[in-house]
Amino acid sequence: MIKINLLSEGKRPAAVRKAKTTSLLEGKDIGLYLLGLGLILGLVASLSYWWTLKGQVDAQQDDIKVAQAEVDSLGAVIKEVEDYKGKKAELERKIGIINDLKANQRGPVRLMDYVSRALPELLWLDRMSMNASTIEIEGRAFNTNAVATFIENLDKVPEFEEPTLKDTSEQAGGVYKFTISFNYSFTPPKTEGTGVAGAPPASGPAASARPTSG
Repeated sequence: MIKINLLSEGKRPAAVRKAKTTSLLEGKDIGLYLLGLGLILGLVASLSYWWTLKGQVDAQQDDIKVAQAEVDSLGAVIKEVEDYKGKKAELERKIGIINDLKANQRGPVRLMDYVSRALPELLWLDRMSMNASTIEIEGRAFNTNAVATFIENLDKVPEFEEPTLKDTSEQAGGVYKFTISFNYSFTPPKTEGTGVAGAPPASGPAASARPTSG
């Protein structure tokens, strides 16, 4: 007699369902595992990138600190240079003032020397006035030729411009009174001359020593 085990046959579909369920669960576990692994790898990559950036920032900050230290050290040097420039400019200004004072002191002496050496015989001076650029001379002579010679001698001085005879008149005793004016400056000579600053020597003893008369 053939026996059929209906019970075992009825249980088979349940076993199949159980196997399918287990397979689905195992697939879900793998997906979760892969998702977690991806999250971990992403976190590790992010941390690695952040650490690299942090290292670069720290390196740049170190470079900035070194550069700032150099700037601070050079600040004192720059200040010393600026102080030196200021002191140099002040010293040059003082030297310029001293040179100007010396030139102003020598100027009148030189002018008097030029005029004195330009005096011819038979002529003497009564008055000489000067300002920043002009000289006016009043004097007397025994003849007009002496006055003409005096004007010619003054014109030979490089620092003097061409003299102008402003006035001349004959007085008692055959004496001629005259007034001469001219501009002057201590610029380079206008012509090459001989002697001191191109002024010719006096043609005789210093006539300016004559006593003033009338």
